[in-house]
Amino acid sequence: MTAKVILNPYSARWGSKKRWPEASSALTDAGVAFELDVSEGRDHCTELAELAVKEGFSPIIAAGGDGTIGEVVNGLANAAAEGQPLSTFGIIPMGTANDLICNLNMPKDLKDAAKIIAAGKIRQMDLCSVNGRSFANNAAIGLEPMVTVLQEQIGWLKGIPRYLYAALSAIQRGTSWQAELKWDDGEYTGPITLVTVGNGAQTGGLFYMAPHADPFDGKLTFVFGHVKSRLKMLSLLPLTMKPGEGSYVEKDEITEIHTTRLTVKLTTSSPAHTDGELFNRELLEADYQISPGRLPILMP
Repeated sequence: MTAKVILNPYSARWGSKKRWPEASSALTDAGVAFELDVSEGRDHCTELAELAVKEGFSPIIAAGGDGTIGEVVNGLANAAAEGQPLSTFGIIPMGTANDLICNLNMPKDLKDAAKIIAAGKIRQMDLCSVNGRSFANNAAIGLEPMVTVLQEQIGWLKGIPRYLYAALSAIQRGTSWQAELKWDDGEYTGPITLVTVGNGAQTGGLFYMAPHADPFDGKLTFVFGHVKSRLKMLSLLPLTMKPGEGSYVEKDEITEIHTTRLTVKLTTSSPAHTDGELFNRELLEADYQISPGRLPILMP
């Protein structure tokens, strides 16, 4: 069966467009028969993926970064009947951070990635959603999407340093929200600085915002907290880069919870993102859900 590769040329600030000949050669050398579609703008990958499923292509391969993966996965979800597994999904990693690839312990090397697609081994990964929008790796409201807003505005830095500078800038602004959170067996009402929801642990190339998230455990892992001072927030920043012992979630101000559902209501709006891409700049209510094992993903 012929694969459909959906290339986002803008990934890694046009880096994926430059690397496409290398990726194409890797797929061809691995024996993968494919046709290529190229995204022409925001959410176009979603449209292309949905169409590719309806036309019978398999697998559907996202060539780009985490935002590209998120868009393609939304297209697969749109094309699938409610509650049914999605079409087989593969990844050619050409983004800046490639967080999902890192969380799945998969190679960033394009030749190795093509070999994984050619081998055809599938694992059923959990798929998450917020307000009906699917995401593969993570989503957030509050501080984290504020970082996304700021890093979009930074043109003089590239790669991971751009995310770090944006994080420092967001902390300096010292924003907070009043929120009502409800999950499987608990609730919270009060001030929050961040709410981050993880299917995977790593985001932004450096940060482990939901350090105990597992994309195969059938649970959302969410973290929330309220940090009163900028100085305290700055002291926590290095701890968000620790995946194990010493993580920021061990601090009294921060709580990490595993659940199957989370609802959030805010009194003032916040930007919100899925897989690093803003989908709402003035969100007031969010309903996060998980579909265990719904995404058949090509893995070693």
